[in-house]
Amino acid sequence: MNTSNGKTFGKDLLGLVLLFIFLILFLMSDRLNDSEMISNLPNAWVNVNTIFLSIVIEAIPFILLGVFVSSLIQIYVSEETIQRFLPKSALMALVPAAMLGAILPLCECAIVPVVRRLIKKGMPLHVGVVFLVAAPILNPIVFASTYFAFRSEQTNTILYSRMGLAFVLSIIIGAILYGIFKNSHQLRGENISLHVHGHHHHHPGDGSSTFFSKIKDTMYHAVDEFFMMGKYLIIGAFIAAMFQTFLDRAVLTAIGQNDFSSTMVMMIFAYLLSLCSEADAFVASSFGSQFTDMSLVAFLVYGPMLDLKNTFMLFAFFKARFVIVFMITVTIIVFASVMVLFGVIL
Repeated sequence: MNTSNGKTFGKDLLGLVLLFIFLILFLMSDRLNDSEMISNLPNAWVNVNTIFLSIVIEAIPFILLGVFVSSLIQIYVSEETIQRFLPKSALMALVPAAMLGAILPLCECAIVPVVRRLIKKGMPLHVGVVFLVAAPILNPIVFASTYFAFRSEQTNTILYSRMGLAFVLSIIIGAILYGIFKNSHQLRGENISLHVHGHHHHHPGDGSSTFFSKIKDTMYHAVDEFFMMGKYLIIGAFIAAMFQTFLDRAVLTAIGQNDFSSTMVMMIFAYLLSLCSEADAFVASSFGSQFTDMSLVAFLVYGPMLDLKNTFMLFAFFKARFVIVFMITVTIIVFASVMVLFGVIL
């Protein structure tokens, strides 16, 4: 328990430090730019700072909105209510599950434990899979952030390709995993903590919950999720800024303009950066001049479905064979579908 608390404290401390560094860079940016220390720095590092700040500043409002709405759903909407609206038929439940993801702004940071709870309460495994891959993309906040991130002629292509693929592919992935696992038990033992963040939250319908306690829990959850997602955003934005500044432009252009290589590179990049789906569009848009629309769509679809941080959560909550099959399925389906959508494979 002490080790777990130590790890939680370390992660929270990292988030605070990173946010503090960002605030210093943001609030003191004018003075820093005029200072002798900055003027002596190479132009490349000044460019890193400029790109980094622009990505984070654009993304933070959407993260704040997302964590607050997500927290309200976490506290006030019961899993039983969600389950009651799903059809009993295995195949008939796939489409409603994808549609349900379109109205619940849960990012990939929070969706894994939520799906685990739903499966424990009787939701079929394959329906949980659809919800797992659809919810982080198919919601109004991600739609809005993607729209504002690509304010050019790219907007319609990338926005609707992202949303359309997410809806269709979530159903396909759910159907494939149903064919492999049916409704077999794929959760790990019951000794795993249900809540990732460590706070106790009242569940909807809990008679002991008062209005003020629910408000307090909503605030706790929102702050907790903001710090968790904020540090990933800052790290991702910094890596993106470094990537754009220091990578040889000739290499970047050669990779980015080839359909196959650019798509694979951006999918790997999405997996490693582990960005929140409410903010990843701003990072993707910063690569718009070097990479094809196809690879940007792959980045925006693949990252929310599967990334480094939710891989650890998947292995913690689900059996290893299920997670490996899930990862392989998502990777192949996303890559092949983007190729087909943009006419590379016909």
